[in-house]
Order: sequence, then C-alpha cells, then structure tokens
Amino acid sequence: MINIAIVDDQVVNRKTAQQNLSGAPDIRVIFEAGNGEEFLEKMSQLTPENYPLVVLMDIDMPIMNGIEAIATGTVKYPNIKFLVLTVFDDDDRIFEAIQAGASGYLLKDDSSAQLMEAITNAVDHNGVPMSPAIARKTLQWMKNSSRPSTAGHNVTQKDLLSERETDILRLIVEGLDYKKIAEQLFISPFTVRTHTSKIYEKLHVNSKAQAILLANKYKWV
Repeated sequence: MINIAIVDDQVVNRKTAQQNLSGAPDIRVIFEAGNGEEFLEKMSQLTPENYPLVVLMDIDMPIMNGIEAIATGTVKYPNIKFLVLTVFDDDDRIFEAIQAGASGYLLKDDSSAQLMEAITNAVDHNGVPMSPAIARKTLQWMKNSSRPSTAGHNVTQKDLLSERETDILRLIVEGLDYKKIAEQLFISPFTVRTHTSKIYEKLHVNSKAQAILLANKYKWV
C-alpha cells in the first residue's frame, strides 16, 4: 500500500486528486493539508512507520508555499517522494521545485492514469516523473542552459551572517514562521523580519525557499 498526503489550499483540488486516485487499490490518502505549514505540523504528529511515501504538493499556497515546504520536508523526511501537482509550468518554478528536492512535476490537468503511474514510478523505480509538457520544457531549458544562475553562492557567504542571523536561518530551515521564531528567540516578529531581510541580502536570495536551499546545500545549519 502506498500512503499519500495531498497538500493544496483549495478543497476542490484536494477532492479532485482523491477522486483521481480512487481507482488505484494500492494507493491510500492518509491526510490532507491546506498549506506547507499545516503539512509539516501534521507530519510531526505521525510516527515514522505512518509517514506517507508520496506527497502531492501544490506550489501557490498561503502561509508556506509548496517550494518552501518541499525544501524543508526533504531535509526532515528524506525518504518521502515530493511530487509537485500544480497549474504552473513556467521555467522558474520548475527549476525552484527541482532544486528544492521535488521528485517529479505534474500538472493538475494530467489524467488520473498519468497521476497513478507517476506515483508508482517514483516509489517502485525511484523515477522522476514529469508531465510531457514539463519534460519538454526541462529538456529545452537544460539544452539552452537558461536556468537561473546560482553563481556567487558559496560556503564562505555563511560567514557573513551574525550569530543571531544564523539562529534565525536554522529555525527557518526547520519550518518555523516568524511568530514561532520570535517566541523561541525571545524577540519580536518585527525583529525576525528585519534579520530575515538582512539574511536574504547577504546570501543574495529573495525567498525562504532559496535561503533553505543554500543552507541545506552547504550544510550551514
């Protein structure tokens, strides 16, 4: 039995995904979440033997988007396959999702047969399933070497961070929001935001997901 979690902020999308999987007797949806933060919270309540094998993750969600959730989730739960299931097929989002650790990238208008095949491919063959349209984009993108550059990011950049900024980066990687970080460090959420802006500036990134990716890549925290 392949246990699945579905993360999407739209109830109708979660129900549609469930319906698309209803014809597969060896696939079972064990929980749903409305955003990345809720997903991580629900995961923390499970024992390892009850973890989903595959997570279908939307990208555009409030509070914590899918790319941030994947970047954090792949560190916390390295044995889980994260499959992006979204309406977005632009190059930057594909690149970010793959860099974050996604094991596949599917579009919501793919057929139920394609979805079920993608799940079994990821689990049984350690594959990287992609919608045909996404695969073509990815191949062209690799041929042209047109993906966003990560030049300039290196291990020494972490040395630019203060001790407080390093603490905040560590908690960001753990998936905490500004309010929870503030509570842990006994500072205000506004101060956390200020420090986070400085972290982004020093690391030359502009999102939580990118900061998490660098921290994980170079094992800064």
